[in-house]
Amino acid sequence: MGDSPEAIPTRLTRGEAADVVILDGGAADELGKRGLARADSKVELARSLIGMVVRAGAAKPDISGVEALRSTLLAAKSIAYSDSGSGTYLSTTLFPKLGIADEVAGKSRKVRGPPSGEPVAAVVARGEAEIGFQQVSELIHVPGITFVGTLPAEVQPVTFFAAALANTVQQPQAASALIRFLASPEAAPAIAKAGLKPLSEP
Repeated sequence: MGDSPEAIPTRLTRGEAADVVILDGGAADELGKRGLARADSKVELARSLIGMVVRAGAAKPDISGVEALRSTLLAAKSIAYSDSGSGTYLSTTLFPKLGIADEVAGKSRKVRGPPSGEPVAAVVARGEAEIGFQQVSELIHVPGITFVGTLPAEVQPVTFFAAALANTVQQPQAASALIRFLASPEAAPAIAKAGLKPLSEP
């Protein structure tokens, strides 16, 4: 979602054509409210978790529980997070919930995502941030980092990736068939390889 020129709402608002949009479920609902997607066509495809990375070769901090995560955040010299949904959750919900918003504000950096920006993991790989947070699917394929793990379940937001028909859909039958396939067990291995949790899995 974000606020970049490449964000899906920005692109649809300026009239860019699309048959299908794939993005987080809350954002899909928002597109429906704004008349940019067909609200009744939304199908959830996968669950997306927020994870943490460090630079390759660095020690892996403990984030196995809420207190361990809190200690790691306080001890970190610098923190990077994305300008989209996961970063908004960290800065407006998680940090205040842990009671550390003021302590981490001065050492946190919001990273604009691709294509005009870059993944959070790239900033960590260059050593410009000690730890970085983003959706697992955005982190794991970036070279030069070590994946530490996901946020503890107690503070892990429930985020789903969903597909919906754009309001400007030109090929509704083909677009609906694509969405059905992406939600099917046949697509689950590719979804899992991408760092997401397929909903077709038990």
